[in-house]
Amino acid sequence: MADSKPPAYDEDSLVVSDDPHHPANHICTLCRNFYNFGWVTGTGGGVSIKHGDHVYIAPSGVQKELMKPTDMFVMDYKSGEYLRRPEAHKPSACTPLFMAAFTKRGAGCCIHTHSQWAVLVTLICESGMQYHGNTKVFAIKEIEQIKGISRGGYGNTNPKDEILEGGRKAGNLGYFDTLRIPIIENTAHEEDLRESLEKAIEEWPETTAVLVRRHGLYVWGKDVAQAKTQCESLDYLFQLAVEMHKMGLSWLN
Repeated sequence: MADSKPPAYDEDSLVVSDDPHHPANHICTLCRNFYNFGWVTGTGGGVSIKHGDHVYIAPSGVQKELMKPTDMFVMDYKSGEYLRRPEAHKPSACTPLFMAAFTKRGAGCCIHTHSQWAVLVTLICESGMQYHGNTKVFAIKEIEQIKGISRGGYGNTNPKDEILEGGRKAGNLGYFDTLRIPIIENTAHEEDLRESLEKAIEEWPETTAVLVRRHGLYVWGKDVAQAKTQCESLDYLFQLAVEMHKMGLSWLN
């Protein structure tokens, strides 16, 4: 009698594709680029993409510029169970933070960086030398690059494709708006940040990112393109803010 058992589940089918925009391939490309930016230095940082009911996550403790698609973890979004878990790697400690962006904001991509500029702005805020001692938020206004940041990480209002002056999407901040990014306290273990990150997301409904004091940045978007654009825009603004501070210039006046 023929064996009636179903064929073994091929986990590699989840990550092997010729499509450069397949999440497993896309994460590898992004991390190579982010390595060159100094965002994922020394195995720190990471990227996660939600694709349908699957969540693709870069592994922990690997050199991000050398990752391969077969290094990826794949999780079922609804159950939270791993569909693919490479034996050679550990799951990312960032996973609960990525999932917070997906569940709380409906994000399609979340990026975590250890950018020096992100860390430095949290130190400046901590010092009380900006915002009259307010250490819980980074804020800046009247800088053109603010237009690259959406309200809440979405970037569109109705109608969805409405484009305003300068190519700015209807849901993005404007030049005269004040960009505010909440700052949460760091913890010894990354996964322990989830509660405070979720609280920041709830208390700051328009934020597209959360800074972690003396640590780095989490930023999200409705898809990879928006998350990447906002991460680049924020890093530009953080670097500019550090240079302004060195010159004695206020971020808000």
